[in-house]
Amino acid sequence: AAPPELQEKTLVLVKPDAVQRRLVGNVIQRFERRGFKLVAMKLLQADQGLLDKHYQQLRQKPFYPALLAYMTSGPLVAMVWEGYNVVRSTRAMVGDTDSAAAAAGTIRGDFSMHVSRNVVHASDSVETARREIGFWFQRDELVAWESGDRDYTYGP
Repeated sequence: AAPPELQEKTLVLVKPDAVQRRLVGNVIQRFERRGFKLVAMKLLQADQGLLDKHYQQLRQKPFYPALLAYMTSGPLVAMVWEGYNVVRSTRAMVGDTDSAAAAAGTIRGDFSMHVSRNVVHASDSVETARREIGFWFQRDELVAWESGDRDYTYGP
């Protein structure tokens, strides 16, 4: 089995705008190319109950109804990626929440025009990732598998 530091997990949501714009493959490809391991994925229509749990800290914000409308406007893709420092690396790959401030080469910098349509969600800490993964996936939906390229990705 992989050492614990290679088993860190993060939640990535490909939001409804990105699904509508057919960007799911582009997002997946970036994580695969980076060397992260996909351990769970599903396409779903999120409901308010799930989003209320996921966005607990934003529920009192004035923009929350608009966020809810956006996140329920169509299907999204929920994924769990695993690997070394995957939470921090994913945040860097995703880019700034405000698309205008997101660097070119990041997912948001390359695909997003506006903060309210920012393509993806990524957990902001290991603790948050653990909690968020629990909202979106049952434990038995995460697949443990041995990656044949581990030595090439991480070295001996």
